[in-house]
Amino acid sequence: MTATNHGLEGWRDKAEFRAQIDVWAQKLDVELTRVTFREMRTKWASYSTKGTLTLNTELLDLDREIGNYVIVHELLHDSVPNHGRLWKSLMTAYLGDYQQIEVRLSRLTVR
Repeated sequence: MTATNHGLEGWRDKAEFRAQIDVWAQKLDVELTRVTFREMRTKWASYSTKGTLTLNTELLDLDREIGNYVIVHELLHDSVPNHGRLWKSLMTAYLGDYQQIEVRLSRLTVR
């Protein structure tokens, strides 16, 4: 299965997605130094300790729920470097049942 919108509300464009990143960065108190979109073969996004958020351009074709999941997932790594209990608790606090979104995303393949 490749990345498709599945009929859910998607992003209008990169600027709208970028604006949502800023909303989450402010909410999570994360200071981003750089945000880039590029083709990525093996993952949806990454976050560096220097504050760089890199996102797979395919995310722009997916629905907002998945986009928000990826944004929050990566930005939480600013303060929690792993996927342990604290990270999971924060994901639940911000997104509710994030695991169902995670399952949906895992069924998609990065092109």
